[in-house]
Amino acid sequence: MPKEFKASTTINATPEKIWSILTDASRYPEWEPSVIRIEGRIAPGETLKVFSKLSPGRTFPVKVREFTPGQRMTWEGGMPLGLFRGIRSFTLKPQGEAQHFELREQFSGPMLALIGPSLPDMSQAFQDFVAGLKARAEGA
Repeated sequence: MPKEFKASTTINATPEKIWSILTDASRYPEWEPSVIRIEGRIAPGETLKVFSKLSPGRTFPVKVREFTPGQRMTWEGGMPLGLFRGIRSFTLKPQGEAQHFELREQFSGPMLALIGPSLPDMSQAFQDFVAGLKARAEGA
């Protein structure tokens, strides 16, 4: 059974504005409280190195898989052969004049039973992410 974290919010901004924030790796630490820094370019097929306060001293290499501007993006990381895999999705859907944004991360693979218990609880970090994105996009 996969392990999952998710959070969502409604953002009063254009999809283009939200997308420009989501794809600007160098500025994540300005609005995303759990990110120390992201190295790399957030673009299709690119590999990023994410440095997080949730696991200081560790680097999380992720590959940008899905990339549909203004709608959806996924980052994937984990172990070779799919032994352990994490997929983080960023999804935007129109909601009247606003946008519904959802951040979700799902962990899976045969090693999940061993690795899962050591994963930090990311519930608050996900809430902080969507709140930070909303504040940034709405100009608060």
